[in-house]
Amino acid sequence: MMKKTCMMILTIAFMLVFLFIPSSSLARPSMKGKLEGNKEMRAVWLASVFNLDWPSKKGLSVTEQKQELTKLFDEIKAMNMNAVIMQIKPTADAFYPSAYGPWSEYLTGTQGKDPGYDPLQFMIEEAHKRNLEFHAWFNPYRITMNHTDLNRLSADHPARKHPDWTIAYGNQLYFNPGIPDAQHFIVKGIEEVVKNYDIDAVHLDDYFYPNKIPGATFPDQETYDTYGKKQFTHIEDWRRHNVNHLVQQINETIKREKPYVKFGISPFGVWRNIKDDPSGSNTTAGMTNYDDLYADTREWIQQHWIDYVTPQIYWSIGFQPAAYDVLTKWWSNEVKGRPVHLYIGQATYKINQNSDPAWSDPDEYFRQIELNRHSPLVLGSMHFSLKDIMRNPLQVKDRLMKETYNEPALIPEMPWLHQKTPQKPVIHSVKKTSEGIVLQIRNDAHSTAAYYAIYRLTNKGTYDLLQTVRKEKGAMTTTKDLTVDKKKSYTYKVTALNRLHHESQPSSKTLK
Repeated sequence: MMKKTCMMILTIAFMLVFLFIPSSSLARPSMKGKLEGNKEMRAVWLASVFNLDWPSKKGLSVTEQKQELTKLFDEIKAMNMNAVIMQIKPTADAFYPSAYGPWSEYLTGTQGKDPGYDPLQFMIEEAHKRNLEFHAWFNPYRITMNHTDLNRLSADHPARKHPDWTIAYGNQLYFNPGIPDAQHFIVKGIEEVVKNYDIDAVHLDDYFYPNKIPGATFPDQETYDTYGKKQFTHIEDWRRHNVNHLVQQINETIKREKPYVKFGISPFGVWRNIKDDPSGSNTTAGMTNYDDLYADTREWIQQHWIDYVTPQIYWSIGFQPAAYDVLTKWWSNEVKGRPVHLYIGQATYKINQNSDPAWSDPDEYFRQIELNRHSPLVLGSMHFSLKDIMRNPLQVKDRLMKETYNEPALIPEMPWLHQKTPQKPVIHSVKKTSEGIVLQIRNDAHSTAAYYAIYRLTNKGTYDLLQTVRKEKGAMTTTKDLTVDKKKSYTYKVTALNRLHHESQPSSKTLK
């Protein structure tokens, strides 16, 4: 789970265009669709650790778990979000049958107990039904949340089979990041999901080496002496190498298995403070990725080991130690000219719940999103987390639905991930019914189309994105426009998009 929820210890534009490099396809995607529809990542995290978002508690029946999830996904779709980030491996366990971890205790209450169905398969199917991208969220190293006793783990837990891979720090157990066999095991566990499930992305958050505990040294000196001392003079450089190698291996494994599956990481919001590095951000954060978590996010971006980065900029605009506006500009500069999307992690959990007065200002959250939209290299937001949106602090959910996300948006494409752009679709029919207007789109069995975007001509002479609809099985995909005046005529345009959101030319039809 993200550090801000598990520990809660930190309370602490300019037009830039991607360089076009034909051989690498680095051109920055347009923030508009083929017509006038917005392109913007709108994702929300759903945490399973401690049953924070789903399931709401341990031991629910299969029916109750499914009902809860479908209701949450309906809410997400109603907010015009377009992606979900589901935590499927919170503590070296699994929300699916796995050879690399036991069933999660957050399902049944007992680690290792089969819940009676495959939750991950169900999640993916329900997300895709609603045309939501599914990002599978892994926590690579963490084994326990509040103890260091291997004997309390399920009998089939890999940590019990390989106790030499584990390391205790504070009141938690981790896989030791410096042991090559443990790294390989982690990568294979992610590969298992990429191979067996129709996910859209692999997602890691800010958990790498754990937060430093005052007065307690991370106990990996012996591991360093064995694996790192000959190559690295400083243990800190070796630790960064361990994380870099893991990230690189995950990326290569994903792309080898399914090149279209994205790989994204959501790190802590500060790479380095300017006092420690003149190229760092103008911040004075008490913790940084590079120096404390040994996560060199700059290296991942420059080496193109990730497809997107979502820094958790969980501070307000103008906040002196680490300002939202300062960090948004800094991260924008980091991705400039690189084949990496930049989204921003939004701290919904802080709204009306933080000592910084800005978080009690009803407009702060929306100023942040507006700042994103005026920062050309910021391509959207990821919100932490769904439960915090659902409690509707300062009417944030209402305002997202009625104002900020009142219209749907396509997910920006990644030109460096290649998949054939679909041919323009064929609109089979547009008919008036008692409910509204029904559109039927002819499915091409050989097309790469995964879904369709429906646009409608406005009184201003422009086409606005009305909705997206998943391509159905069979000969036709049917969708309805229920927001019409039956006395008027309407003109529609329809485009086809593949799963990477490359959009076809439009087809059009007018209903008199």
